[in-house]
Amino acid sequence: MLSLQQRNHAGAGLKPAPTENNMAESESFIGIVDYGMGNLFSIERVLGHLGSPCKISSDPAVLSEAKKLILPGVGAFGDGMLNLGQRSLAGFIKDFALSGKHILGICLGMQLLMTESEEFGSHQGLDLVPGKVVRLTDPQPGRQIYKIPHVGWNRINFRQFGLLDHLPLQAFVYFVHSYAVYPDNPGDIIARTTYGNNDFCSVLARGNIFGCQFHPEISGETGLRIIENFLNQ
Repeated sequence: MLSLQQRNHAGAGLKPAPTENNMAESESFIGIVDYGMGNLFSIERVLGHLGSPCKISSDPAVLSEAKKLILPGVGAFGDGMLNLGQRSLAGFIKDFALSGKHILGICLGMQLLMTESEEFGSHQGLDLVPGKVVRLTDPQPGRQIYKIPHVGWNRINFRQFGLLDHLPLQAFVYFVHSYAVYPDNPGDIIARTTYGNNDFCSVLARGNIFGCQFHPEISGETGLRIIENFLNQ
């Protein structure tokens, strides 16, 4: 497993992903949705390392040509939905999903796929996966001590599924979050994680829609495998 220091410097050795300026227009690509709240360039570097052409864009006309979308995200749910709306991306992402093309939401991006969130009030999400986004519960007095936000490496307990194929039995990934998703349909949950007295969905899959609560782009070999699996879906 990569150490935190190794993780922070891992991107330095990755080759840059082919971009809009250096790949043929006819070549298929992965679209990375830029709505002002994502870890865009780490994802771009990982896709380059895996040899997958990609484009970072906030333009629905550009992203509509992508074969798949990655919706990253860092920050608050309400701000995320506001930014998607201001860039005409919310409706586009829904239409993209309805077309049958695959979408991967990462961290906040995964949460935005849900119906609603209680973060700093009540906010409507993209409603591509029925369910809610709820704050992790605080430790109870006299019991296990832990902090919120949940930051650091933790294990995912998963069932075998295309997105999670070929992972080690002890699969650890890197989390940074205070809220978690709770899908209405338990069948949408393909991995769970325990943190303190919280047991939450860490990976979801609903048809062509996928989500990771953690950051696969900074989760070492396990994260690389998950992204590669998504590319091969």
